Order: sequence, then C-alpha cells, then structure tokens
Amino acid sequence: MNPAFWNEKYQENDYHYGLKPNRFLELMLESRPPGRLLFVAEGEGRNAVYAAKLGWEVHAFDQSERAREKALQLAEQEGVNIQYDIADALEFSSDLRFDAIALIYAHLPEGIRKSVHQHLVQYLKPVGELWLEAFAPGQLELHSGGPKMESMLYTPELLQDDFKDLQIRQAEIKRYTLDEGPGHQGLAEVVRLRGVKR
Repeated sequence: MNPAFWNEKYQENDYHYGLKPNRFLELMLESRPPGRLLFVAEGEGRNAVYAAKLGWEVHAFDQSERAREKALQLAEQEGVNIQYDIADALEFSSDLRFDAIALIYAHLPEGIRKSVHQHLVQYLKPVGELWLEAFAPGQLELHSGGPKMESMLYTPELLQDDFKDLQIRQAEIKRYTLDEGPGHQGLAEVVRLRGVKR
C-alpha cells in the first residue's frame, strides 16, 4: 500500500476519476432504501458524495490524505456530510455495522487481498450487502485504466473464494465503456460481485 503514490495521483485540482458515480454503484443504490454504507479505498469521493445525496449515512476511508481533502471539499460543495477517515485496509476498524460495503476499483496486492476482503465482512449487518466492481484480467489488453499486473486483477472465482462467507448473488465479467474522468476512459473488462451476509 502506497499513500505517497495516491497523494501524487490526486494532487491536481481536477478529479482523476471524475465526479460522476460508478455505474454499478448507481444500479445498487437506485433500488434500495438508504441505510449506512461504507466505502473502502474511496479516493476523491465521487461515489460517497453521490450516496450521501440519496440519503445514505456514508462512511469512507482511504490511505491518501489528499484524497480525503478533495472528497470533503466535494461533499461541502454538494451540501452533504460524509464521515471520511484515513486508514489502511488491513487495519480498518469500527464499532459500527453497515447495511452495505462498497469496493469500487479497490485493487489490493495479492499478498493481502484475501485477508482484507475477509476482514471487511465482519462489518456487515446480517443480510447486509457487499458490492464490488474491479478490473478483470482481460483489462491488460485494454487502455482504459487499472493495474498492469495480473496479480492485482480479479476473477469471479477468486472473489467467490475470498467472500465464501457471503451468499453470492452476482459474480460476472462484463465489458462496457467507462467514462470516469481522465483515469477511466474507454472500453474496459470488469468483474462485478454482489454478496449478502448470511
């Protein structure tokens, strides 16, 4: 995990992944009543602010101070409140339990990925949902963003094993065109997962 890398990436005043929410997150939120939602590795806040505007009680964390600064600035501009902490994914802890946890392009190194994913499940309420969208291995041949190491790309099978304590309702690879700021532009291959705590 490298806070300095992300602080530098987010240094500019524009938003590297844009201001619009991720499409999968939109689909998850639009059909559910608001509750308490945790965003993991939330970056500059586009998704957290969108959820807060829909009435969700939003909590988020990231390792980048600059990301937090921009996310809180965006929340203020949009007239909403979000709780945004600086934390490492392996060390995150909370006394709260969440109706949903969202990991939107929260790519983790292979050595800690499974541990982080299993660690997060404990923070879901019973029948709480986990939503994840991330790049799949086919992204290596595309140019719309994401890690360039196959070990940091996800497959449905890998995620189903990581989240084996959840009831998996959706785990699929999909190709669609991203339009998420300068950082995610063009055709992409992604994996989407939705799991429910038993």
